[in-house]
Amino acid sequence: MSDPNDKKIEIINILKEKSLLKQKVYDNTYQSFCTVKEVLKGLSKEINVNLAGTDSRIKLEYTDRSNFDAQLRVAGDMLLFSMHSNIFQFDREHPAWKTPYIQKNKYNAYSGIINIYNFLADSFRYSRLDDLGYLIARIFINHEKQYLVEGKRQMGMLFTNYGNEEISKQSLQLIISTAIQYSLEFDLLVPPYDTVKIATVGQVESKIQSSRVITGKRLGFQFNSDDVLFSNPNET
Repeated sequence: MSDPNDKKIEIINILKEKSLLKQKVYDNTYQSFCTVKEVLKGLSKEINVNLAGTDSRIKLEYTDRSNFDAQLRVAGDMLLFSMHSNIFQFDREHPAWKTPYIQKNKYNAYSGIINIYNFLADSFRYSRLDDLGYLIARIFINHEKQYLVEGKRQMGMLFTNYGNEEISKQSLQLIISTAIQYSLEFDLLVPPYDTVKIATVGQVESKIQSSRVITGKRLGFQFNSDDVLFSNPNET
């Protein structure tokens, strides 16, 4: 039978190592998310100055939704930035495990996550709760402020060499600007005829009342994980 004192020692060691590590990851991620908010607020002001005299509907509108959520309306698009409050470890199939940085220290595989979603602005304006949004990028940040970005291939995202570069305001500016550009170029497509040829009375009535027809930029088309790019461990 195990010695209860040995179990207590194990618990203490876990708290000192893993739990303390996760707290540090959380602090780094939250600090970075606060910087994300600063970048979004500053970028919207800067771009709006350059849009002076144009149609007000294409101007950027920043909203701080909560400690863990912020949104940026860009013309007909809505970018939602969301920090998860929990800490994760990369699954064993994730390419990050192939990096020398994680191979030398498994604790480097623990990270916080900031997600970037792309929705249609009208989905929020008309409370179309069934409308679709897409995860276009996510930022992983660990206890040493090292970061890794996953994003859709079409974004043309610049990827870091994980373990050799700390997250910074400049890197976040690049990630955010790239996400905005991608969203503006990621167009709404007409859904296939067969997916919309039949409608219920309820759907039609809802449409008349508040334009609540399920809508998404790639409705009826696949938007799969096999189109995701990861950081290159050999990139310099």
